Amino acid sequence: MRSVRTKLLFSFLAIIVLPLLTLGIMTPIIYSRTIERETTGHTVQMLHQVTRNLEFYIHDMENVILYLSRDPRIESFLTQDSPTDTSTSLHSVAADALKTYTSSHSEIAGILVVNRNDRILSNEFQRIARDPAAAESWYRQAVLNPGTIQLYPRPIGRNLRSNAEYSAEEVVSVVKAVNDPATGEFLGVILIDMKLKVVEDIFTNTTLGETGFIFIVDGHGNTVYAPVNRVVYRVRFDWLSGGSSSMVKRIGDAEYQLIYEDSPYTGWKTVGVFSLNEILKQVNEIRFYSILIAAVTVLMAFVASVFFATSISRPVVQLRELMKRVEGGDLSMRFNERTHDEIGQLGNSFNAMVGEIQKLIDMVYHEQQSKREAELTILHQQIKPHFLYNTLDTIQWMAQDRGAKDIVELVGALTSLFRIGLSRGKEMITVDEEITHVRSYLVIQKARYEEKLDYNIDVDPALRSNLVIKLTLQPLVENAIYHGIKERRGHGTIDIQVLRREDMLVLKVSDDGVGMTEERVEMIRQMLDRPGRHMAPSSIGQNGDGASSSGYAIFNVNERIRLSFGTRYGIHISSLYGQGTTVEVLHPLVSGEVSGNVESTYRG
Repeated sequence: MRSVRTKLLFSFLAIIVLPLLTLGIMTPIIYSRTIERETTGHTVQMLHQVTRNLEFYIHDMENVILYLSRDPRIESFLTQDSPTDTSTSLHSVAADALKTYTSSHSEIAGILVVNRNDRILSNEFQRIARDPAAAESWYRQAVLNPGTIQLYPRPIGRNLRSNAEYSAEEVVSVVKAVNDPATGEFLGVILIDMKLKVVEDIFTNTTLGETGFIFIVDGHGNTVYAPVNRVVYRVRFDWLSGGSSSMVKRIGDAEYQLIYEDSPYTGWKTVGVFSLNEILKQVNEIRFYSILIAAVTVLMAFVASVFFATSISRPVVQLRELMKRVEGGDLSMRFNERTHDEIGQLGNSFNAMVGEIQKLIDMVYHEQQSKREAELTILHQQIKPHFLYNTLDTIQWMAQDRGAKDIVELVGALTSLFRIGLSRGKEMITVDEEITHVRSYLVIQKARYEEKLDYNIDVDPALRSNLVIKLTLQPLVENAIYHGIKERRGHGTIDIQVLRREDMLVLKVSDDGVGMTEERVEMIRQMLDRPGRHMAPSSIGQNGDGASSSGYAIFNVNERIRLSFGTRYGIHISSLYGQGTTVEVLHPLVSGEVSGNVESTYRG
């Protein structure tokens, strides 16, 4: 079996020798083709990157048009039918909206908004003549092609004069029609002049050899951008037919490689041109220096291979010995090599692993002890519910024996409340059980508040056997009593409904109490939408004057539902101050077994 040192030594020598053999065997023709292919591939990548950058800027302009069309200030201008007394202020406000975008986008030379009544809005453009904008070709094309942008490189002949100091050769016009998103009705057209300076900046850091260059033409052969170069104007547009391609053309006394890519988004072609003669010259230089470097490398290869193989294999052998001793059960072994390379990191990981194993062994030991203690505690705690049930049954029997029916009903409700609340540790119970639980709670509260409180319970019979997270309704009913009914003057009613809405189970609690202000409702909604955040009790109180621990309970109900089923479900609150509050619990439909016969409609 060969050692790691021997394998590394042969590997280093092979890495050095194989390139030398390749350089000696490969012919200049194959070598030049390889370089040409790599150059072509690099050019294709550069063209693709330039095309994507251009599409990014054009798409950014389209987004600006979209944002403008949805800006309320611009919408007011677009939908203005005729001048009014406030048209001047409206025009000023809309002009400020345009200024916001021109100041934050340095590539925008000017923005023009034309509504359907031929009124224009711009901080940079004015009409040259009074002719309507609908007569302009850019306006007509935008109207005929709603939903798509229209691009006009070097826009000349427009009935527009710009305050900015730039010529038509320095911009590209991006035009798009604006329709009402609700009705689809045509509202107007937005035009943005984008500076070609951004294109120039893209090409500044993009070079193809010493003399190569990149230029852009549109789908009609019009030049969008081209550097100052005598070759670019000798490239014929009919050479660039089709999508993306590559070809070799003779221009003057030299051969040039032409590579172009078509953009489906803009309809423009990005063309790269570089000289093949320049590539062959570079190939000869690269071949000479490669042979020279290879010769020097061979002289140093053997000595360097021996040194590096030894330095790498020594800590590996040491680590192997340590692992064998750990396998034998000695967890005190540690790797002490002070290196910062991958071997040193592997040694540190070995030390961490051994330490973690020792820690886990200790943890398992302590966990077993804690588990036994917890089992004893749970066994002790289970005695209390049974004692409580037995005591309540005794009180109920004694009250029944003495004819105290109201006490019998109250104690029965309390027993049911405790029994269903514990549910033998189950997290989910049936809708019937949840309704029985909340009804028991209401029986107790009704005995307390008497004529102050009434309630109605309505359950869809088809949903009685569905499962729901335990203790969902009771906190909502408690909140409705203490912060809605109790705070109002006179009699109050709580309505509880369980119904199906599409693919969800909806548990609805409504009261006609004091209600809440819109600000208080919005604050509660924001708190319920922030998972994991602790909520102050006063944030849930409906009257804003303080609350009980039910505030925490409602927040916990929302958190339990969302943690169990996702953010689609949870609590939704609506309220009108002075009229009442409605709380809806959105819960998934979970099938279950019927645990008892409970009437589908209850009346309090």
